[in-house]
This record gives sequence, C-alpha cells and structure tokens, in this order.
Amino acid sequence: MLKHLHTFSGHQNPVYALANADENDVFFSAGNDKGIVEWSLETMAFVKVKTPVQSSVYSLVNYDNLLFIGERSGAFSVYDLTKLEIIARINAHPKPIFDIQVVKSKNELLTTGEDGAVAVWSLNDFSEIYRFQVTYDTVRCIAISPDETEIAFGCKDHLIRIYNLSDYSLKQTLEGHSLPVTSLAYHPTGKYLISGSRDAQLKIWNLPNYELAQTIPAHMFTIYNIAFHPTLPYFATSSQDKSIKLWDAENFKLYKILNLEKAGIGHTHSINKIIWSNDGKYLISTGDDRKVIVWEME
Repeated sequence: MLKHLHTFSGHQNPVYALANADENDVFFSAGNDKGIVEWSLETMAFVKVKTPVQSSVYSLVNYDNLLFIGERSGAFSVYDLTKLEIIARINAHPKPIFDIQVVKSKNELLTTGEDGAVAVWSLNDFSEIYRFQVTYDTVRCIAISPDETEIAFGCKDHLIRIYNLSDYSLKQTLEGHSLPVTSLAYHPTGKYLISGSRDAQLKIWNLPNYELAQTIPAHMFTIYNIAFHPTLPYFATSSQDKSIKLWDAENFKLYKILNLEKAGIGHTHSINKIIWSNDGKYLISTGDDRKVIVWEME
C-alpha cells in the first residue's frame, strides 16, 4: 500500500505546513525555519529556499500559482510563483493563523486561527470582504465541501461549526468530540464529513443530515491531519502519536500503519502535516522531528 521512499533532511526546526506546486514533481514545506523550502519529487532533492518569511509558518496553500503563507504573527503573505516574489503581506489577525483555504467558485480566500474569527479576502486584490466570529477561542481547521455549498470549522471548544458558503451564515453545530477538533475533511463526493480531535477519535458524519455514523478510536493522541487520496478510495491520518494510518474510505478498515515500530522507519515526533502528491503516487509527511518523508503507493 504505502512504503518508505525517501527522507528529506534540512529543516532546523519543527515543520507545520506542506503544499504541492502546480507541477507534479515539486512541493513546498515550512515551519519554524523562517523560510519556504522547495523540494523535487523527481530528483528527491532539496531545490532551494523559495522565500524568507517574517515569522513561523503554520499554513501553506497553493492556488493559481500563488502561494498563500499563514504566519504565527497573524499575517499572511502571497508569493507569486511566476514572478518569484512576495506580492502582498496582510496583517490579517491579531493572533496566529492556523488554516487558509480557497473558495474557488467565489474567488475568495479564507483565513482563521487563534482569535476564533474568519476573514474573507478577495483573490483579485487581497482586500477584506467580510469577517465573522466563529468562536471566542481557536479555530484550528477548515474544510470546504466538494460542491462548495458549505464550510466546516474545527474549534477548540470541541465543536464543529458548519456554515453556508453562500452568505457565511451558521447552518449546524456538531457535538461529539470531548476535546478540541484538530482536523476535518469532506469525502471527495461529499457523502460524509470526517473529523479528528485531540481526543484521538475519528468521527464520521453522514451528509446531508450530519448524523454521527461512526466513531473510530484511531490513534493514541491528537489527530492533526486527514487527507483523502486524489483518485483512490483511501484516506490517511497523521497524529501526535508519531504514526500515519491508511484507511479505506468506504468501510473505514485500517490498511496500514506507518511508524518506527511497524515500518522500521518513520517519524520520531508528532506528525503535523500530510499531503498527497497531485498525481496520488506519493504521501508526504512532516512534523516536529524536522524531517520530510515521502511514502510511495505500491
């Protein structure tokens, strides 16, 4: 299913963010190093430090050849991958930004984080369109439904709040986790929403009625990421327990555990971020051990 292919070293501090480039063989990583690093999947080598940043990076999103960089300072920067320069830096929030997402159908960018507010930005000129308070504590993660009709926010107060994307009105509040919600993902066809938490549980919420269909004791500690494969019926989860797990997206059967104990190779600390390569050939993981590991689909 998945096997170790390559380990990149070079980061000097914990890594929190990963993003694919538009081309298949390049991706970016960032964290406490004060720089965005570019890596090649073709040569399995470091390419370059793409751009310095002013504070630690917690979120990276690439859209339309623009790299959006969410910082601990509460600012986000926009790096133009064509012009190879920062074209905007906006002081968006008074506290760290934990997640950034793009609403393609509305040409909008969303930022959120420790202040519990969500800011909506125009992708034309990066001006602020709207801002709303989701919670008075941290919003840790954002997931947008595949049809872009709704958006889910994972909150520190254990709740998942679902908003309508048309007007950013509150649609539903989901209660189920006993600790902060740290990861969210919609099934690619939109048939369910999956949530992960500091309580180490995965919860499957059937759509459109938000019924809690299943609770899975998936990890030992916080689940930091849930990533669906781009074409195959799998999803991967990563955790503070230093493991990655691969699951069947239809019946939630556990296929594979990637950690030092089971695979003989893996992360030695919390795994903060996982992404699939654009073509689905690789799963890329990173975390507090400063390593970036590439796993190959067999």
